[in-house]
Amino acid sequence: MNNQTIEKMKLMRFHGMQQAFETALQTGKNNDFTTDELLSYLIDAEWTDRANRKIDRLIKSARFRYSASIEDINYAPDRNLDKNMVLRLANCQFIDRGENLIITGATGVGKSHLASAIGYQACMKGHKVLYLSTGKLFSRLKMSKADGSYMKELNRIEKQDLIVIEDLGLQPIDKQNQLYFLDIIEDRHGKKSTILTSQIPVNKWHDLIEDSTIADAILDRIVHTAHRIEMKGESMRKKKAINK
Repeated sequence: MNNQTIEKMKLMRFHGMQQAFETALQTGKNNDFTTDELLSYLIDAEWTDRANRKIDRLIKSARFRYSASIEDINYAPDRNLDKNMVLRLANCQFIDRGENLIITGATGVGKSHLASAIGYQACMKGHKVLYLSTGKLFSRLKMSKADGSYMKELNRIEKQDLIVIEDLGLQPIDKQNQLYFLDIIEDRHGKKSTILTSQIPVNKWHDLIEDSTIADAILDRIVHTAHRIEMKGESMRKKKAINK
């Protein structure tokens, strides 16, 4: 009868419950449970397994460039990182409120690592996340415009609870890309969250966008009410290379 029960669990894809039940049988733990306790044990195992598999799917779908975690962040004084602020952002309530985060600083100071760590944390809390470099984002939108799938691509981006756009301003933002960027920001404004990383200080972002009207529209939606982190210090990559 136990074998039949396990087989039915497999067919119904109750993988967590199946593994827990098999473990209980192998260890004799099932004999220590009352019927209610065994049922609760199996349900908890299935719940945990499904939650973990969902997190794995969200992380895979996000396509992070780096593996990062909040626990690994270095708060050395020269980095200008407020630990309390980072931990508040890590609870992801800013995503629930549809707020944005801007992380600026010189190359190598850890902007992408911090953005990725918050993105991973968002996945852990069940949020849909998408990680993109600015260059890949604009290339993808340009291709979708050419093959007629532009609106579909915009809708896919809009559905993400959080998008992380890396290296804003690293490449010139031409007129067409300005319009793409405005479409994305307009769709998400006040509803979904965006993390932007850039080597360019925020007070110079207006110069990145040739059309002043478009620049005003974009910056009004992403800058004025965003959380901001300006990272400083020596390049972390340079430090690692020296320490090897």
